[in-house]
Amino acid sequence: TATGRPIRAVLRGSAVNHDGHTMGLTAPSPLAQERLLRAALTHAGVQPHEVGCIEAHGTGTALGDPIEVEALQAVYGAPRPDGSHCALASLKTNLGHMEAAAGVGGLIKSILALEHELIPPHLHLKTINPRIRLDDSALKIPTQPLTWPRGQVPRRAAVSSFGISGTNAHVIVEEAPGPSPSASPLNPSSPSLSASPPAPAVVLPISARSPGAL
Repeated sequence: TATGRPIRAVLRGSAVNHDGHTMGLTAPSPLAQERLLRAALTHAGVQPHEVGCIEAHGTGTALGDPIEVEALQAVYGAPRPDGSHCALASLKTNLGHMEAAAGVGGLIKSILALEHELIPPHLHLKTINPRIRLDDSALKIPTQPLTWPRGQVPRRAAVSSFGISGTNAHVIVEEAPGPSPSASPLNPSSPSLSASPPAPAVVLPISARSPGAL
C-alpha cells in the first residue's frame, strides 16, 4: 500500500449458498456445491482453468468427500489448454477439523502458498477413497511439495468451507500485486512514508487471578 504495509493477497470473489433439502446431515448436495463454485468464479471474473490450487473442505468422510470432489470435477476438472493441473488438498490433514476456524485456516494456508510460491503436500494419503476418481482430470492431489512460482499471469487459489447446517462458502484468492518501490519500507525517502503519522500507542490489559499468575 502507499504506507508500505504489505498486501498479502486479493480476494477476487466469493459465494455462499445452502444445500437445501438432502438425504441427511452427512449427505451434502453436489448440485448446490456446483452452483456455489460457479457463482464464486463468476463473481471473481475468473475462469476455472485460471485457478491453480483448491483448498477443499475435505473432512475425510466416506460420503462427503466424493460428493465434494464430484462438484469440483464438474467445474474445475476439465483438461486445461496448456496441460497443467490444479492441486487439490485440505488443511485438515495437517491440523484436523478446526470446526468454526476451518475455513479461515484454509484461507491462511492458501495465502501462504501464494506468498512462498509452494503448495504443501496433502499428508497421510495412503489409499484414495474408491468413490473418488481423478483419472483424466485436471485435479491432482499433491503428495509432495509443488513449486508454484510467479509468472506473467496472476496465480489464483480457491477455498471451500462447508458448515454442518448446510451452508456452503467458496472464495477465489489471487496473489498480491508486486510491491511498489516507492511504497517500500526500505525506501525512507518515500513521500508517503515520511508523511505517515506514527502508529498510536495501544494499551494491552492483562489480568489474572493472582500476582503470581501474572
